[in-house]
Amino acid sequence: MEHHFPVTRNARYQQLGQLTARTRRVWFVVHGYGQLAAYFVRHFAFLTEDRDDTVVIAPEGLSRFYLQGNGGRVGASWMTRDDRLAEIDDHVGFLNQLAAYVLGQVPAEIEITVLGFSQGTATVGRWLARAAFRPAHLILWAGGFPDDMPAETAAQLLKHLRLSIVIGSADEFITIEQAQQQQQVLRQFGAKAELFPFVGRHELNRTLLEQLAG
Repeated sequence: MEHHFPVTRNARYQQLGQLTARTRRVWFVVHGYGQLAAYFVRHFAFLTEDRDDTVVIAPEGLSRFYLQGNGGRVGASWMTRDDRLAEIDDHVGFLNQLAAYVLGQVPAEIEITVLGFSQGTATVGRWLARAAFRPAHLILWAGGFPDDMPAETAAQLLKHLRLSIVIGSADEFITIEQAQQQQQVLRQFGAKAELFPFVGRHELNRTLLEQLAG
């Protein structure tokens, strides 16, 4: 018979900028499948250049693995289908503890942006549904909002929320048509959902990131 037993473990995150009384904007950026936070966070360095009021926090999935074979490059994952619900609970708990630690060091009235990329889009959706704060802006990049979330929970999170759906024209995993369908569904929950297509693949785009951050 299978059982679960809670343990204490170390979780890892990357940070750009310093948390101070001058902090006015915090970005939580959540990577996709097979990525590491140390590399993912580099895409957001421009947000903190020549600014002392912005901090970027990039948590890393708790499950790490070799991308090929038994050595070489390492990536991280937020969950797999095996023991899925327990992994979701672990990551929501990790992200809530991290957010409490970070936001406890800055003024109460700050602007919070949450961005999820690829697998990270479902992760941030599930996290925010159980988070102690509500972001000013949610960005779902190259992925979708979790479709198994109860309608009442989704509506509570999404109502009047600024939400940006970003998709590359040649994305290998999600089409613009699918992103448009997602936009309509999320609008039904009350989100102020806008679609931002760009010319590119399953990747981040600096120009569009700057536009969304402006």
